[in-house]
Amino acid sequence: MNRRFLIPIVSSLLVFSCSQSETQDSSGSSSSSVPLSQAEPPQKESGMAWIPGGEFTMGTNEADAYPAEKPAVNVRVEGFWMDIHEVTNEEYAKFTEETGYLTVAERPIDWEELKKQLPPGTPKIPDEQLQPGSMVFSPPPYPVPLNDISRWWVWVTGANWRHPYGPGSSIEGLEKHPVVHIAFEDAEAYAQWAGKRLPTEFEWEFAARGGVNGKRFAWGDELTPSGQYLANTFQGNFPNENLGSDGFMGTSPVKSFAPNSFGLYDMIGNVWELTSDWYDALKLARIAGEAPKLDEGMNPCYNPDNPFAQERVIKGGSFLCAANYCVNYRPSARTGQAYDSGTSNVGFRLVKDAPGKTLGMN
Repeated sequence: MNRRFLIPIVSSLLVFSCSQSETQDSSGSSSSSVPLSQAEPPQKESGMAWIPGGEFTMGTNEADAYPAEKPAVNVRVEGFWMDIHEVTNEEYAKFTEETGYLTVAERPIDWEELKKQLPPGTPKIPDEQLQPGSMVFSPPPYPVPLNDISRWWVWVTGANWRHPYGPGSSIEGLEKHPVVHIAFEDAEAYAQWAGKRLPTEFEWEFAARGGVNGKRFAWGDELTPSGQYLANTFQGNFPNENLGSDGFMGTSPVKSFAPNSFGLYDMIGNVWELTSDWYDALKLARIAGEAPKLDEGMNPCYNPDNPFAQERVIKGGSFLCAANYCVNYRPSARTGQAYDSGTSNVGFRLVKDAPGKTLGMN
């Protein structure tokens, strides 16, 4: 189902299901360091860092964390290579130039095909609404209630990765910024072209923690140690007052902040990053044995706040995460993103397996 334009029109009519995924059955508590398991392979991968793998504590038991992040569980990942930064507009442009690929947000919409996916008798959607586009952050000029995202998210016809704010905008000057307005299949297409893949949620969080467990943030227990900003997040009163104290009002060029101990940039903030996993709000509780396991054939997508959603896990928070609204600038933070649409604050980076590795999905 293509939600790139259905979000503002008929999303309430839709019921989704997902393909079955696997979960890892393990549990435990946090520790201060990660036992790393694998030496770096002799063959280097350009633009990537070797993540040695090992056991680590995923999630958190912090009282003020969101329910989907709890409880903390012990899991294990094998070593892998990971892009040192998010895929940029410049890199995505090279992919489209070589392949002619059109992202979901750029493709024409065929009503005859669309109506096959809608309940019988759904009235024809007017042609002027059958236009591709994407969701764009549009801050209001004054404080608004924080329980209504339509106050700051706007559907913009013609918005896509080439035109991030809609017709008339471009990525000129944003070549080194992360590409946005990317749906899951757009990231998958790039990954296939690049000979890589999207990380699993386990892999992503392991990499973001940089070899250290039990810390609230990727770098320690303080958001801004000694007043220093270590990630691109939102300072001020979300959504109307962005102070830009970290130097940026929107996305930032990749590598604008110091890397973590694995050599990875922007694992926290800047843009949310897609993973390969379906979003299950009870995933960690299921691993810990605190919620029923999913039987074979059950729908692995579960979001009590959006029960008909078909979402992939995104990690890391973005430039829109703020202390008064969305404190997702932490390694344990996790939420879902509709698999068939993008927004102006979601991007991705890729991983690559070591030679001879057999991929194990979580």
